[in-house]
Amino acid sequence: MRSIPAVLLACALATPVAMAQNTASTPSAAVAPVSAAGQWRASKLVGVNIYNEQNDKIGEIDDVIIDGSGKVGGVVVSVGGFLGMGEHDVMMKMNQIKFANKAGTTTTGSTSSDSKQWYPDRGTVNATKDQLKAMPQFKY
Repeated sequence: MRSIPAVLLACALATPVAMAQNTASTPSAAVAPVSAAGQWRASKLVGVNIYNEQNDKIGEIDDVIIDGSGKVGGVVVSVGGFLGMGEHDVMMKMNQIKFANKAGTTTTGSTSSDSKQWYPDRGTVNATKDQLKAMPQFKY
């Protein structure tokens, strides 16, 4: 009977050591990466507005298409329409769109060092809404 309190005391003293070992191997927020230069979250690209060079909104990114090797094949841009009616979806390569975090600036895939967005605010293309509507429609 006297060994039970000794075992309980030993277990109580060993528990903080075991907990310290578990937390020491867990990465802390201080060492976790804040942003990765040159990388964007595909889920955050959906909804990014697309403008022409005259700063007129002409559409938005509806989807990101990944090829079999895991590379981005392009983005699906919806042009025109209202509340999903009459939209014309076109596939555009990423290099056809100049991405930026504000009007008048461009970026090649990286966010500014103080930005934690992981996505651009806007995209600009060298085309009009009519030119994009004249492109072949993207079909899923």
